[in-house]
Amino acid sequence: MRKLNHSSVTEFILLGFSRNPRTNWILFFLFLFLYLFTVLGNGLIVTLIRIDARLHTPMYFFLSVLSLLDLSYATTTVPQMLAILVSKNKTISYTGCVIQMYIFLTLGITETWIFAAMAYDRYVAICYPLHYGVKMSQTLCIMLVASSALCGLICALVYTVFAMNLPYCGPNEINHFFCEIPAVLKLACADTSLNDQVDFILGFILLLIPLSLILASYVRIFIAILRIRSTQGQLKAFSTCASHITVVTMFCIPCMIMYMRPGSEASPEDDKKLALFYNVISAFLNPIIYSLRNKDVKRAFLKLIGRGEDTQ
Repeated sequence: MRKLNHSSVTEFILLGFSRNPRTNWILFFLFLFLYLFTVLGNGLIVTLIRIDARLHTPMYFFLSVLSLLDLSYATTTVPQMLAILVSKNKTISYTGCVIQMYIFLTLGITETWIFAAMAYDRYVAICYPLHYGVKMSQTLCIMLVASSALCGLICALVYTVFAMNLPYCGPNEINHFFCEIPAVLKLACADTSLNDQVDFILGFILLLIPLSLILASYVRIFIAILRIRSTQGQLKAFSTCASHITVVTMFCIPCMIMYMRPGSEASPEDDKKLALFYNVISAFLNPIIYSLRNKDVKRAFLKLIGRGEDTQ
């Protein structure tokens, strides 16, 4: 990676959303609410899965990992965003920008592969219910999470090295609310066509391949569901997949638009909206989606607050 003293830029200015103080204060309270709910909601899901023995299954193990990723994902960017909304100091150091970029990418890439692992879990549960306990062993679940994290760590490093190896000689104003690669690349004092190619290739590997695995799993799942004779049985089987499909769609489609199009076609305002959706909104909605549609999670919550019956 190019050393810091090879670039004349030692810090970046995050422009955020608006230069209007009133608008920024409104956005501050809105995003503060979303962030606090995200932390509370995802933290509650992790806690419920940890303390309720009935939720100690592969499906809920992956859900707890997803909730931890969402919580960490939002924490990487939202506190910085809140600070620049109400503070006159909107700068972030070069090193801080690199670290934020790397952590953000690591968590995002890991989450994409966790979605694929969750789809495989549902495939085994519905298509091979009698062998589910054997096929989805604790060892396999841990290996799937570990390999997803390793992929995130390595691929995020490639993304970050290619982006920050470019010279940045001014201007240093990032038209975004955090250091996201497409926004930072626009400030490079060099041709970024190679970076566009790298982003497209990695985007293909890290988005289309997991999505293809998810699609293949659900094709097999839907075929198995159609073979179920009772309508009630079909609805019950489909309901276990509906939340996952919704979450994957909310996260992956905006990511594909962001990272698989040429940088010249990117609009700063559109990029900020997309980033808000897959970074803030999806992390906010995930606990709602899973809790409202999941009887086991609601039962564990009622038990936690003393309003449910322990039937174990």
